[in-house]
Amino acid sequence: MGFPNGHNRTGKGFDMPSRRARRTTRVAVAAAGALSVTAAVLVAVASAPEAAAAATTFTPVADTYVDNSATGTNYGTSGQLGVDNSPVKRIFLRFTVSGLSASVTNAKLRLHTDDVSGSNSPAGGTARVLSDNTWSETGTTWSNQPAVDGATLTSLGAVNRNAWYELDVTSAITGNGTFSLAVTSTNSDGADYDSRESGSTTAPQLVVTTNATTTTTPPTTNQPSADPVLVGAGDISDSGSGDTATAALLDNIPGTVFTAGDNVYDNGTASEFNTYYNPTWGRHKARTKPSPGNHDYNTSNASGYFGYFGSLAGPANRGYYSYDLGNWHIVSLDSEITKSAGSPQEQWLRADLAASTKPCTLAYWHKPRWTSGSNHAPDTTATPLVQALYDYNAEVIVTGHNHQYERFAPMNPSGTADSARGLREFVAGMGGAGFYGFGTIQPNSEARNNNTHGVLKFTLHANSYDWQFVPEAGKTYADSGTGNCH
Repeated sequence: MGFPNGHNRTGKGFDMPSRRARRTTRVAVAAAGALSVTAAVLVAVASAPEAAAAATTFTPVADTYVDNSATGTNYGTSGQLGVDNSPVKRIFLRFTVSGLSASVTNAKLRLHTDDVSGSNSPAGGTARVLSDNTWSETGTTWSNQPAVDGATLTSLGAVNRNAWYELDVTSAITGNGTFSLAVTSTNSDGADYDSRESGSTTAPQLVVTTNATTTTTPPTTNQPSADPVLVGAGDISDSGSGDTATAALLDNIPGTVFTAGDNVYDNGTASEFNTYYNPTWGRHKARTKPSPGNHDYNTSNASGYFGYFGSLAGPANRGYYSYDLGNWHIVSLDSEITKSAGSPQEQWLRADLAASTKPCTLAYWHKPRWTSGSNHAPDTTATPLVQALYDYNAEVIVTGHNHQYERFAPMNPSGTADSARGLREFVAGMGGAGFYGFGTIQPNSEARNNNTHGVLKFTLHANSYDWQFVPEAGKTYADSGTGNCH
């Protein structure tokens, strides 16, 4: 998609230091100043927590602009957002605010001007509130745009290229929820800002400060690190908005991201990865450990999948690999190639598990061994992989394929409940694609949902794990629990 005013992107701007970077700086300064005091005073300084107002940064779940000189054109995948009065251009942004536990005291909309001369303007625009939160990033045009019907919040003066600007939107952000904002202008010399498709360093931000306090305690020698987090889902990106909602959840969950196949629809092409996946879950590509699904293989040899993820998908074009997180060995497998006993993948899996020194194991792939979904039957061809995992005392299997969430009790490879050594399977096909129904409920199915997109979060302890279904904004379905390593 072209950019407003015919500009090309030539560079990135700067970003504010992260909360973690600012916290690290404060701790370092405090430690340096403490070197000249007595040991007793040093202990007191090191143990005193620092309190500050809590600020959380959210990125848009959707953004676009409209142009009255091209009334039928959608700019939802553009890297720019244009605001102008000749031709008239209006910016629309939607944010999902979640996780706040105290009252909002301040909210700032931060926009970064593009690094081209046309971004300069004597008037950067005026922020307005929208009552409509249903507009589509990839469907909104001048002809069907939502009404800019809410209060006027604040305006920017002159803006220059390649710089950050802030608009005070505190009165519009009341707490957790979904909020839509517009930016309009009455000046015929418009401004161009970076959109969320431009990447995380220059994407728009909503910085929300609450009256909660956060405490910062300097790290002590031998202090254990936090347990690792593995979070993700399968059946993710298409032309709808489900993946936008789940990517917004990932924005606020640290850790390693997994995918359980069918990363993009319908055919796993390079174009689909760039158009659908990259603007949403692609924000987290650098920390993603994917697995492929049948739709990824609709392009010959899954070349779109392997081309997009590169080395993140393991050895070139093989489809399976493993890695470690804390005390856990994690295995990503390929359900779309042969899984039979004695196959290269099954033999590799057994050798990989035999070589692992970790006490706990989790594996994920696309097609589920057990499922109650009505669209796709249980995949019995996965039994050799399940048997290998069971033989080596693995704990968890995560799959997708049926577009829903389902949790099973621990089972042995024949599907019999086994509380001592059984594998607990999760069907986590709720990453963004349209939902499927349930058919016959299979034995040992313990939890099910097929109307809520979300992500499945694992906190991996030394000898146990916690799981949590994290729902999209505005939904309430929940499922969580704890399991032990064998």
